[in-house]
Amino acid sequence: MAKKPKKQTAGGTPATVALTAAGTAFTVHAYDHDPAAESYGEEAAEALGVSPDRVFKTLVAEVDGALTVAVVPVACRLDLKALATAVGGKKAAMADPAAAERTTGYVLGGISPLGQRKRLPTVLDASASGHATICVSAGRRGLEVELAPTDLAALTAAVLAPIGRA
Repeated sequence: MAKKPKKQTAGGTPATVALTAAGTAFTVHAYDHDPAAESYGEEAAEALGVSPDRVFKTLVAEVDGALTVAVVPVACRLDLKALATAVGGKKAAMADPAAAERTTGYVLGGISPLGQRKRLPTVLDASASGHATICVSAGRRGLEVELAPTDLAALTAAVLAPIGRA
């Protein structure tokens, strides 16, 4: 039996469809993505005129063999040891890019913590709670979604923990 394609609104992504279905307040911000940009997150912060501590990147890591999503400010690096600790694991490493894309349904640079093909354990950097809203990828390069960090945490069942480091 063939799988039915996911229903999407015009121009929607699985992330925005999930937000709409949940009745969550959000704002979509689009910008012209430069394929030569070294950092997709920093590019987004600059293009949107938003402080880099309010724009969060979505990274996929492997903790004790299980894929795990980490959401950290673009100005920070992911502390893999802290990520492992946050989910009760011992060892973490960045996931294979192909596995991250295949499992989430998104391409690198456009991975959203929302609307993923397979729901993965998620850890949101604790600094997010210091902001009324944060921006995360809306599911493709050049598209960000702004929402309350409490809503992001609720929709992804995220653990809040200090996993970003300068």
